[in-house]
Amino acid sequence: MYVGGTLISSVEFHGNMSFVIFLSKCPLACRYCHNVELLEDNTERTFEEVKSEIDNAADFIDAVVLSGGEPLMQLDALIEIFTYVKSINLKTKLDTSGIYPDKIEKLLELNLLDFVSLDVKAPFEKYRKVTGANVGSQVKKSMKMLNDDPNVRLEVRTTYVPTLHTKKDIHNLVNDVEGDIYTIQQFRNKNVLDPALEKVEVPNPHELRKLAQDIRPLFNGIVKVKTAEFGEEIIE
Repeated sequence: MYVGGTLISSVEFHGNMSFVIFLSKCPLACRYCHNVELLEDNTERTFEEVKSEIDNAADFIDAVVLSGGEPLMQLDALIEIFTYVKSINLKTKLDTSGIYPDKIEKLLELNLLDFVSLDVKAPFEKYRKVTGANVGSQVKKSMKMLNDDPNVRLEVRTTYVPTLHTKKDIHNLVNDVEGDIYTIQQFRNKNVLDPALEKVEVPNPHELRKLAQDIRPLFNGIVKVKTAEFGEEIIE
């Protein structure tokens, strides 16, 4: 399997200490992607190597998170890891773009998911502008399946990029998404796929909080904002 790196984190799975595995490769070309080094990374690790790292961390963690890249590109490896994680009574979390609904359906059938963070990149009709691919309908399908499974907690999250999104876009998007949590993430202008975005100013955290407050009545669930300055905040 292609693995770009690992870390232990207290923020990737709220309320849980997690061992995070970054699986390499992604078919999208999101202009603001900040994990550019993972897109074509060819670093290989065996399942036994990954299992050993999980075992070494097991006494200190509550969950294992598979992030990327797009982890669903390596479905067999994902299933192997999460099956083992479940066997040692740890929780699982998947970070995904949601562009492979058939693969998500397989994971749901196997009962391998506890929590999913679904990155909804833009209003569904503007997906090509932001990601380079017209995949909004696949993401919608994935979102519906995840919401229909009572055993999975779903966070929908959007990274707000000033030159790619407008505040109206976020208002329109939040009317089209459903989940337990909606999170607006602050764009970071370092190490991004599109060099032009390195000149774009990072959104002011107070303005993002105001935007989150404005959409709070529109979303039937928890609304959060995540910034470098203040971390993750729940909007009351």
